[in-house]
Amino acid sequence: MQSYFSEIEDPRVQRTRSHLLTDILIIGILSVIAGGKGWEDMENYGLSKFDWLREFLALPSGIPCADTFRRVFERINPQVFERCFQRWVQSIIKTIGAQVIPIDGKTLRGSYDREQQKSALHLVSAWASEHRLVLGQVKVADKSNEITAIPALLELLDLAGSIITIDAMGTQTAIATQIYSAKADYILALKANHPTLHGQVQTWFDQALALKFEGISFSYNERIEKGHHRLEKRQVWSVSVSQLPPLHKQSDWVGLKTLVMVVRIRRLWNKTTQEVQFYLTSLESDACKLGQAIRLHWGIENGLHWTLDVTFKEDACRVRTGHAPHNLALLRRIALNALNREQSFRRSNRQKSNRAAMDNNYMLTILAACLSHPT
Repeated sequence: MQSYFSEIEDPRVQRTRSHLLTDILIIGILSVIAGGKGWEDMENYGLSKFDWLREFLALPSGIPCADTFRRVFERINPQVFERCFQRWVQSIIKTIGAQVIPIDGKTLRGSYDREQQKSALHLVSAWASEHRLVLGQVKVADKSNEITAIPALLELLDLAGSIITIDAMGTQTAIATQIYSAKADYILALKANHPTLHGQVQTWFDQALALKFEGISFSYNERIEKGHHRLEKRQVWSVSVSQLPPLHKQSDWVGLKTLVMVVRIRRLWNKTTQEVQFYLTSLESDACKLGQAIRLHWGIENGLHWTLDVTFKEDACRVRTGHAPHNLALLRRIALNALNREQSFRRSNRQKSNRAAMDNNYMLTILAACLSHPT
């Protein structure tokens, strides 16, 4: 594991280095896997596991104090740390393959600093739906938005053969071109931020439904799911763009082949809701395949964002100085990948984390799983 993070330069002055940077990084990672939330937890984990840790760490001056962990992670270059993270992920997954990769952003709500007029950190992440792993993340620059961060994230990934799904913020012609040029396919949500195109597509589908798609070649799929005291019906229609009159600036959407309409009807015990959503995609018209891919997009909300908040308490974290919020967020994603990778103990990530905190052998099992040969 140390070899994957060897590129990180020690930000401390030479004469003040009483602890090795690799020891600090490894204890930090192990602490977060074991449920640690901050610097004091890193120190406590190191003190509690000292006899075990010194079997494979140098620890020339014992366990670093909480302030040492804080100062180091405040100053580590997060871009270099991210490159090391991606090299580690690439060692786990030889090729991403033909799977759905949702891309979405998340704000670390506790990272704002009102006194310093510092806004909360916002990260855009790529999620491998099949492997349930974070593939990479990019920070959204201050006074900017996801439109600038998504291309930078796409540039870091080997996208060939994958299906990239993005919400309406990333539905941009340049992003579609970048994905298609990388030999991948896209499914982009179409909402009111493209008012002319959205209105045109909505009107066409309304008219087609009214006429029951008479004379139109289309694909249709319907799924009904029950659970959590609700019933959800999802209807998916997909139509080749060749079935429609010319769309607004259609030539700007490189690779565009199909339009999709999804209608979701949710019946709860006390109310019924209906949602209609449209999508642009470079895939062929296949409502079943497209519906499954669109459904998998929400895996980034449940598998990544929800887990980071519930298991790792990310939104409650008030770390906010220097590069610490960014670097600590990356530690959480390393920990999440490691826990998801370990499959012998089939429990929730919280239970895996608790067991890793108490059982050194299980912690080694987690490390072995996330450092195994590529699959």
